[in-house]
Amino acid sequence: MRATTIHAPGDIRFEEVPDPTIEEPTDAIIKVVAGCICGSDLWPYRGENDVDPGTTIGHECVGVVEEVGSEVSRTKVGDFVIVPFCHCDNTCPHCVAGMQSACVNLGITQSGQGEYARVTQADGSLVATDGMPDANMIPSLLALTDVMATGWHAAVAAGVKPGDTAVVVGDGAVGLSGVLAAAQLGAERVVAMSRHEPRQEIARAFGATDIVAERGKEGGARIMELTDGVGADAVLECVGTDQAMKTAFAVARPGSTVGFVGVPHGVELPIRRMFQKNVGLAGGMAPVRRYLPDLLERVLSGAIDPGRVFDLTLPMAESAEGYRAMDERRAIKVLLQP
Repeated sequence: MRATTIHAPGDIRFEEVPDPTIEEPTDAIIKVVAGCICGSDLWPYRGENDVDPGTTIGHECVGVVEEVGSEVSRTKVGDFVIVPFCHCDNTCPHCVAGMQSACVNLGITQSGQGEYARVTQADGSLVATDGMPDANMIPSLLALTDVMATGWHAAVAAGVKPGDTAVVVGDGAVGLSGVLAAAQLGAERVVAMSRHEPRQEIARAFGATDIVAERGKEGGARIMELTDGVGADAVLECVGTDQAMKTAFAVARPGSTVGFVGVPHGVELPIRRMFQKNVGLAGGMAPVRRYLPDLLERVLSGAIDPGRVFDLTLPMAESAEGYRAMDERRAIKVLLQP
């Protein structure tokens, strides 16, 4: 098959690689209908993570089940399925506790930007739709594989509840999904920190009531001004940098929680402030399967349209251009079609 591979920082190729195969009886092979580039894929692309030259990249996809292992009974060949980026058996003690992203049989999608992908725990992970969805539904269904569920996890971890003021740090696809999640969970005021007009527009469409374009100390001061000096009831940190984490804690009111889902790079927690202000930290890698049934119902009912975060669609053969577009912030999130 052909798939997107990474060879070195900035070196993305679409080339022939071995087809994925059934390796365990719990596996399934998916023919990818749509994949996409994640903000976290930019870490190795920018040289912030180690690169194993020639490996496939991409952990988000939806598609049709092509083949299943001998122990797969719930998932059927021909099903159109949403593939959580983190695979789980959905039965281990961690899964039962709602932490499917820490499953004892955890797997991760490895070739979501390719023609086929292997899912290691098919019955526990995959969620099928009722038949083949309309083409206009594909972007929102694809968003459920990671970014929408991750933004939702940030809001849940932060404890967003009806009437709250929620602040979202980060205006990438996850941050915008966090805005949508906070609004859906009943926040009365949702502040999106963004200085890019196209992203601000989506944030408003997703439920942001306020936009703060300033960053760092100036951004924190602006939010304190908006909240009459109180701070936010819930903060969603959707970036993963030290500056983003510092901003999140600076605007969190005493007794609140910062929900973090940005993959941490160089982050140092302000422990003294956390102690003095009783501000908590919760979150991490999103247990996508936990949220999928609810989020799928919201998409199918028209309550949410998270696919709006895709503002550029390219053939997979042009995945390198997709990486450049996201790296240069010419695109929020790139959808790739085989």
